[in-house]
Amino acid sequence: MKNLLQKSLKQLTIFAFIVFALSVPSYFFLVDWIWLKELDENNELIAQRIENEFNEQNISDVELAESIRFWNEIQPVSRIEYVQQPLARDSRYTIRRQNPYTTGEAIDRFRGLKTNIKINNRNYVLVIETNVEETEETVVYIAVVTLLFFLILVVGFWVLNRRLSKKLWQPFQDTLEKLKSFQLNSQEQIKFQKTDTIEFAELNATLDKLLQHSVVIYRNQKEFTENASHELQTPLAILKNKVDILLQSDDLTERQYHIAEEMNKALIRISRINKNLLLLAKIENNQFDNSELIGFDILLLQCMDDLQEHIKEKEIDVSSDIHSNVEVKGNRSLIEALINNLLINAIRHTSQRKSIRITLSKSGFKIANSGKEALNPDLLFRRFSRMSADNSGSGLGLSIVQEICRLQSWTVQYSFENNRHTFLVRF
Repeated sequence: MKNLLQKSLKQLTIFAFIVFALSVPSYFFLVDWIWLKELDENNELIAQRIENEFNEQNISDVELAESIRFWNEIQPVSRIEYVQQPLARDSRYTIRRQNPYTTGEAIDRFRGLKTNIKINNRNYVLVIETNVEETEETVVYIAVVTLLFFLILVVGFWVLNRRLSKKLWQPFQDTLEKLKSFQLNSQEQIKFQKTDTIEFAELNATLDKLLQHSVVIYRNQKEFTENASHELQTPLAILKNKVDILLQSDDLTERQYHIAEEMNKALIRISRINKNLLLLAKIENNQFDNSELIGFDILLLQCMDDLQEHIKEKEIDVSSDIHSNVEVKGNRSLIEALINNLLINAIRHTSQRKSIRITLSKSGFKIANSGKEALNPDLLFRRFSRMSADNSGSGLGLSIVQEICRLQSWTVQYSFENNRHTFLVRF
């Protein structure tokens, strides 16, 4: 006679083994399909880049022919051939052949693209072949690791099932039911049943901590997605509108030049926003190593030197009191981002021929700039909040400063006294 838990565990074990057996070929086809799809997209981008780069040269047909001949010699996996009649459609294929970049015998798989390009208003066929990494080895590793965890899971279940009874598992079943009913988007806190079993009590405490962390991550990711989607719409709309106008014109005029310039500005801004949003996401997910010892004073002087051109342009009077040998432990790129964001914020919001005061000691870093009225502290560190009519920034600089300080266990404070905005970072 076997108890119910043993019977159900046996069925689950058989089912899990069947799923595992079916997953191996699924891994193979899925990984291979993903790699081929990514290679197709990569080949298309390469084809566009090759076409654009040749057209941007503005060379004669004779020079073009020589360039194409030279290109075909140095790029055995990317050939350009002149044709009278373009291809009806692009061709994508997979072949096995000798790898031209290896000296020994090596038959590799290549993903190819045969597409039409136009250079100097003449039709050419471009053939691109990119080496495909073998999927078999990857799938074997995945299968071995999956099998290992499968065996650990099954053996653990059988051993535990022999030692535990249904009554002992009752707190676990209660916890399991509550976890099943938990919805992340509802963000409701789960109250687990109290138990005198240490393991279950620790499990409940760990799960509670994990769920709270998951809720915070979910909220941050949701905010990141919404902010990115909202803020990127305007520059994207500008680019689309200007591109449409540009495409309707036959030759570039002065007006079209200004349109292209506006497109470039919008593109720069959207790139900056995207970069800053990604940086915020990485900081919130603790994806940086904070163990490096950094000379804060040296880094500060370097950043100030890099921004001298902007300071001179606005004729700002910069005074400083920077102590030497101020070292902090953290991530160099994040510390540099913090310094740059505070300096750029001060420069951008300081009027012509006004002043900035920079102070650094072992206890903190302070930067003060001239101003007319205090800023709203509730909106100051909020993403995409605007404290002035200046729209040249991304609206994320001070949010990045705040997140870096949180990661470093520092504090950042804002104050306004004697017509001066002051940001103080305490180490």
